[in-house]
Amino acid sequence: MRIPCVDAGLISPLVQLLNSKDQEVLLQTGRALGNICYDSHEGRSAVDQAGGAQIVIDHLRSLCSITDPANEKLLTVFCGMLMNYSNENDSLQAQLINMGVIPTLVKLLGIHCQNAALTEMCLVAFGNLAELESSKEQFASTNIAEELVKLFKKQIEHDKREMIFEVLAPLAENDAIKLQLVEAGLVECLLEIVQQKVDSDKEDDIAELKTASDLMVLLLLGDESMQKLFEGGKGNVFQRVLSWIPSNNHQLQLAGALAIANFARNDGNCIHMVDNGIVEKLMDLLGRHVEEGNVTVQHAALSALRNLAIPVVNKAKMLSAGVTEAVLKFLKSEMPPVQFKLLGTLRMLIDAQAEAAEQLGKNVKLVERLVEWCEAKDHAGVMGESNRLLSALIRHSKSKDVIKTIVQSGGIKHLVTMATSEHVIMQNEALVALALIAALELGTAEKDLESAKLVQILHKLLADERSAPEIKYNSMVLICALMGSESLHKEVQDLAFLDVISKLRSHENKSVAQQASLTEQRLTVES
Repeated sequence: MRIPCVDAGLISPLVQLLNSKDQEVLLQTGRALGNICYDSHEGRSAVDQAGGAQIVIDHLRSLCSITDPANEKLLTVFCGMLMNYSNENDSLQAQLINMGVIPTLVKLLGIHCQNAALTEMCLVAFGNLAELESSKEQFASTNIAEELVKLFKKQIEHDKREMIFEVLAPLAENDAIKLQLVEAGLVECLLEIVQQKVDSDKEDDIAELKTASDLMVLLLLGDESMQKLFEGGKGNVFQRVLSWIPSNNHQLQLAGALAIANFARNDGNCIHMVDNGIVEKLMDLLGRHVEEGNVTVQHAALSALRNLAIPVVNKAKMLSAGVTEAVLKFLKSEMPPVQFKLLGTLRMLIDAQAEAAEQLGKNVKLVERLVEWCEAKDHAGVMGESNRLLSALIRHSKSKDVIKTIVQSGGIKHLVTMATSEHVIMQNEALVALALIAALELGTAEKDLESAKLVQILHKLLADERSAPEIKYNSMVLICALMGSESLHKEVQDLAFLDVISKLRSHENKSVAQQASLTEQRLTVES
């Protein structure tokens, strides 16, 4: 019936009827247009061309404050018509947003929150509109957070709360709205749900516990909302989240560890948490998930430890607490997300910690696993982190024994490949590690450096105008260090390095120009 209505030219006269002063006419017209728009591209298009949406929004605005039952019925029909008009159609939803539908619907919800049908219509509309990025700014300029939390507190039924959750989740992706929701008291509601549902084995309760704890973690992703809830580590919310970690419920363990990872996004918070025993709690949690463990919990706990290890003052404390031993238990994991976080945690821990770097660098099992992961082509993150950790073991330990272990495990070729990475930071880390290898254990590494074609790679890096100044500088330092090897020295001579290096003497970067002069002198003398 919908397309024939459009073809018969009925839409324009129907839209004209929206200008009637008769409430019954408006009601029936709204219903008819809602039906015509339902799942019909042609119907929606015709209503759009006739300007129907704007007239309906204007009605919602002008009738918004009238609370008699007949008016509420009309408002409900108009909301339903707009939903049918724009459902699953981004461009029509964006049009409604531009027409100012969001503040109107928020006001509507506030005034008519006692009317279940109208409230439901508003929530479904919010759920649809909130998926659009362009809606978030408009929502943030209303009191939506306050209205939704007020409504949430009144709900007892699971289905009704679920509807509100479906609006809250996309809205809470916006940092300004996160803070508004925290200030409106949403967190207290979420903590209450967790407390009520934690011991239940009913499917609905388990689902609601997950939704509430996930939303809690999402709120902590905003810097301001996170800091407000941390309250210097003394806040009720922070303390409650801490109590989730030793829980026997996997969902709460996961949410607790993710929440700690989110709280650990600045040095002050990290230092406070480490000083107050969070590391031991996370290590206990990891210990419960070593054999046949829950991968998401492992990943979350390792994420938290990695973030906590960033401040310099925390590293030694975490090392002496036994974090490396706890983390190394997951070396046999076949799960890339766990491997990735394990590598990141170890790399953070050994930064400028020579003794720890040496201890780990002499751990043959670890180094062999790193070399294996350096070839994980399907998992770029794991591959990159493995390379970076190999390099870090050398750079922070400056130990001959570590270099020997890496050479024996076949790690040299990966460090040479890393020098060609598209990321300058990784290229640099590789070059510094290779220069240390050349300075401390050139004889041991010579054959591997040769077969990895290091000299040819350095020639390319120096000749390439796109190479960053620090890459050129470290490549020249490395060339000088390689002169102690007869075979590598010969390769340098054969590739006519002097031509490339003499050009770099006039480089705009002073350090590069100076190093070019020194390298040129060295090559000239050695030739």
